[in-house]
Amino acid sequence: MLLRGLPLRLSQVMMQLRGSHLGCLRPVSCLAPAAFQVRANSTPSVARPFPVLRRRNPSSALLGSFSALAPLRGSPLAGWPQMPGLLRAAATEAAPAPTEETFTYQAEVDRLMDIIVNSLYSNREVFLRELVSNASDALDKARFLSVTDPSVMAGREELEILISADKDKGTLTIEDTGIGMSREQLLSNLGTIARSGTRKFMEAMAAKGDSNLIGQFGVGFYSAFLVADRVRVQSKNPEDPKQWLWEAAAGSHQYTIKEDTVSDLVRGTRITLFLKEDAAELADPVRITRLIKQYSQFIAFPIKVYSPKKEPRKVVDTEATKRKQEAADKKAAEKNEPSNPVDPVLKTEYDEVWDWRLENENKPIWTRSPKDVSEAAYNDFFKATFGEFLDPLAHVHFNVEGTIEFSAILYLPGMAPFEQQNMMQRSKSIKLYVKRVFISDEFDEDLMPRYLSFVKGVVDSSDLPLNVSREILQESRIVRVIRKQLVRRSIEMMEELAGKETGEDYKTFWDAFGRNIKYGVVEDTENREKLSKLLRFSSSKSEDNLTSLDEYVSRMKPTQKSIYYMAADSVQAARAAPFVEAMVAKGIEVLYLTEPIDEACVTNLAKYGDKDVQYDLVDVSKEGVTLDEEGDEEKAAAEAAAKELQPVVEFLKKSLGERVEKVTVSNRLLDSPCALVTSKFGWSANMERIMRSQAMGDARAMEYMRGRKIMEINPKHDIISGIKTLLQEKDEDRARDLAELLYETSLITSGFQVDSPKDYASKVFTLMKIALGYDILSEAEAQQAQAVSTPTVTPVTAAAAATSAPTRPTATPVDAEVVSEDDPWKKA
Repeated sequence: MLLRGLPLRLSQVMMQLRGSHLGCLRPVSCLAPAAFQVRANSTPSVARPFPVLRRRNPSSALLGSFSALAPLRGSPLAGWPQMPGLLRAAATEAAPAPTEETFTYQAEVDRLMDIIVNSLYSNREVFLRELVSNASDALDKARFLSVTDPSVMAGREELEILISADKDKGTLTIEDTGIGMSREQLLSNLGTIARSGTRKFMEAMAAKGDSNLIGQFGVGFYSAFLVADRVRVQSKNPEDPKQWLWEAAAGSHQYTIKEDTVSDLVRGTRITLFLKEDAAELADPVRITRLIKQYSQFIAFPIKVYSPKKEPRKVVDTEATKRKQEAADKKAAEKNEPSNPVDPVLKTEYDEVWDWRLENENKPIWTRSPKDVSEAAYNDFFKATFGEFLDPLAHVHFNVEGTIEFSAILYLPGMAPFEQQNMMQRSKSIKLYVKRVFISDEFDEDLMPRYLSFVKGVVDSSDLPLNVSREILQESRIVRVIRKQLVRRSIEMMEELAGKETGEDYKTFWDAFGRNIKYGVVEDTENREKLSKLLRFSSSKSEDNLTSLDEYVSRMKPTQKSIYYMAADSVQAARAAPFVEAMVAKGIEVLYLTEPIDEACVTNLAKYGDKDVQYDLVDVSKEGVTLDEEGDEEKAAAEAAAKELQPVVEFLKKSLGERVEKVTVSNRLLDSPCALVTSKFGWSANMERIMRSQAMGDARAMEYMRGRKIMEINPKHDIISGIKTLLQEKDEDRARDLAELLYETSLITSGFQVDSPKDYASKVFTLMKIALGYDILSEAEAQQAQAVSTPTVTPVTAAAAATSAPTRPTATPVDAEVVSEDDPWKKA
C-alpha cells in the first residue's frame, strides 16, 4: 500500500529535475516534507530552510531500503540509472528559503451581511437611531461645508429630518436635507461594507475643527434590514446635477444603482424601508414618535414626523337647535306672541389633520455652560427625562476636558423609588449618550457602583469604548476614569447638601437613601472616609434627631477614647439594654444602631477621626468594654468585688457549663443582675438575629461565626448577693435553680433567643404562683402521691373511672417566703 503511488510521484520529481544538474536539487514536498508542511483544511505554514547536511556513505540498511525499487523496471522510472546519485544529492543539499508573500483577506459578502443584520444588534428598534444619526451627520456636513461655500444651501435653506409612514403600503420613509450623495459616493459608502463616510469626512476636515459627527463604524445603515425586506435610497448631492437611486433587498449580496426618474430632491437623501410583515407596527406614527423621544430627542436638528392631530371645529348642532326652536315656539304660543328664530346651538367636532410635527423639542442642557442654565431649567429637564414629579434635592453639572472628554449632569431625587428594596435590579438611572444620541441606560454597574444606583443623570462622551452595535461598554481605562469622576462628584454633591444650614433637605435625603450610604461604607473602601462623614444615627443624647459622627466626637468627654454603639432592632430596645446602663448614667453617649445594615457598616468602618486622632468604634455588647473615666479607687473596688464573688463566679460557671465561656464581675451594669456579652471576634446578639432570619443563610457559617457567650454579673445587685448567701448556707439546689433562671432571663435582656421557651415559661408561671401565695411544694407532693396511688385504668373501665375520679385537691394559699411591706398581693 505504501508503494502504490510511489512510481508516479517519483516520475513527477524526475520531470521537475529534467535539464537541471543533479547536484542542485530543488526542495520538493515529497522529498523534504519538513520544508513546506500543508495541514488539513489550513493554509501552508511558513517555509523554513533546510540545515546543511554533511555527506556520508549510506548504511547497508539504507541501501537495502532502496533495493526495493529494483522490481519497478516497468514503471516510468525505467531508464534513469542516475537514481542513487539523485537521492544522495537530495539528502545532502540545503534548500534556499522561499520568498515571503503577502495576501489580502477575503470576505464572504453574504455571510458578512448576515452577521451585520442578524447578529450585531440585539434590539431591532435601534435601526431608527442609526438612520437618524446618519441623517444628522449628513445635515452637519452640509452646514459645515456651507460656511465656506454658501451655494451648498441653495434652493433649500432648511436643515431638518422628515419621517413619514404609510400603513397601507407598509413603508417607512426617512428624509433629510443634508449633503446627499453622488453616484460614486453611493458606490463607496453604501456599496462597501464597514466603510464610514462620516469618519472619512472627519479625517479630511480634522484640520478645520470639530464638526461633531456621530458615525464611526460604517455599518449603521445596514440595520435597516432588521425591519425591511427591501431598502431604497434616493439621494441628490449639490455638486451632482443628477439624482440617483440605490436599491437592495435583504439576503441579497447585490444592489442596483441608476439615475432616478423622479428628481424631486433639491438636496439630501430619502430612505424608504419596505417593512417586513412582522415589523408592520413600525408604520405607526405613535410608535415612531416614541422611538425618537427615546433615542434621538437631543439631536441638534429638528426631527418632524408626519402624524395626525385633532383640530377643533365649531359646527351647528341641528338636533339641539331644533329642540331649542320648538321650546321657543311653544313659549311664544302660550303668550300669543310671534315666534322668532333662535340662535343656533354650536358643538365642537374634531377633525383629523395630518401635518409635520416637531418631536425633539427638548434641548441637551449638558452641552451648555452651567452658568447659562437656570435652576428651573435643571428641574424641568430632570422631570422630563426621568419621569419624576418632584424637584431634585440637588444637582451637579460638570464638563471634563483633557485626554478624556465628557459632560454630565447628576441629580439627587426628591424621593426614593418604590422598587428600591431590590438592590440587584438594574436601576437605569444613568442615561448614556454619544454626541447627543441616546445609547443605553443599562450601563449603571459600569459607570456607577451599586450603592449610588439612586443617583440619576446623563453622561455624554464620544470617547467611550462601545462595541459596533453600541450595546456593550467595554472595560478600559476610559471607563474607570469616568466612573471615578462620577462617584467623586456624587459624593461632593451629597456633602454640599449635608452642609446646608437648615438640614431639612439632607434629612429628607437620609430618610430615602441613608441605607445606600451605609452600604457604600461597606463596599467602597476607596471612599469610605468621605462616606463616613455622611452617616447619621440616633444616640442616647439625641434620640429624636439623628446625629453625625462629627457631632458625637464634639460631645465626647475629655477622657473618652472610643465611640460606643449599641445595635438593636429599635431605639427603645437599645435604650433598655443592660450594656448601656452605667454609660448613660455617667453621661457617656452611645450610638443606637437600629437598621440591619448599621452594624456591618460601623464594623467595616472600625475607626473614625482625622489624621491626628482616630477613635475606635466599640460595640458595648462585646467583652472587654471598660469605662474610660474609671479612677484608681473604682478599679480597686472592682478588684475587691471580684475577689469577694469568686465562689459565685465559679458556681455559675459550673452550673451553666458549656453554655457560657466564662463568668466575670462587671462594672458597667447598674440595674440588671447580669448580662450576656459576646466575644470580640464573633457575631453580636443583634447580628446573630439578623443572620438567622436570612432566607439563604448558611448553618455552618452560623455555627462558626456565632460569638461565645460570656456572663457578666453585677456585684451590687440583690440577686447576686442572694446566690452568694445560698452558697454560704450550702443550699446549692436553690442556687442552681436561680442560676438557670438568671441565665435564661439574661438571654432575653441581652438580645438572644431562649433555647426552650416552654421550659422558661413554666419557671415564670411557678414564680407567679409563689407571688400569689400558693404552697408550690405541698401541691407538688400531693400530685406525686396521687400519681403513685392511682391504679392502672383499662380501656373497659376508662369511662367509669373518669366519672368516679376524685376531684383534684385545692391548693391551700400560704404566705410567701419573701413578702415586702408594699407588696399588693400580701394577705391581710
